[in-house]
Amino acid sequence: MSAENAAVNFSELVNKNKQTLARLKECPRLLLHRRDGEDLVLTTAAKAEQDQTVVSAATRMLSAMARREPGSMELLLDILPEAFPWARFLPEPDVHAFAVELVDTMRAADSIGNNASIAQMLTAWQHTAEVHSDPVLLAALTQDHGADYGQAPDPRNMH
Repeated sequence: MSAENAAVNFSELVNKNKQTLARLKECPRLLLHRRDGEDLVLTTAAKAEQDQTVVSAATRMLSAMARREPGSMELLLDILPEAFPWARFLPEPDVHAFAVELVDTMRAADSIGNNASIAQMLTAWQHTAEVHSDPVLLAALTQDHGADYGQAPDPRNMH
């Protein structure tokens, strides 16, 4: 196991906390496997702050570039398929919408210090690209079935 991919069972942190925490000197993050829940990532506060600083800086630069330079949106549209290969399956108007939403969502998420919305937005666009990559699926999802299935229940009232 490389230093970058250090992983231990959560029980090691509980039972051998000093030895387990000492591993953070060798690696930036420690993956904690849990039997009864989602795995956790342990890092130092300084490392987490560094990571947030880098993401924030990249977000601000991308956002400023996208708004300032006349040809920057075209450049962003050109590089999106390199950064996100699945974007090649999106129709051209959707690629533009994806680029705008990416910059706007990154900027908004950075303003509150929470990147969950970026991950969610990227996943949604990737699923959209997956639909466009499969002609059978695209046809099934875009054709008019000629049937009204009634009013959809309010998801807020579902338990």
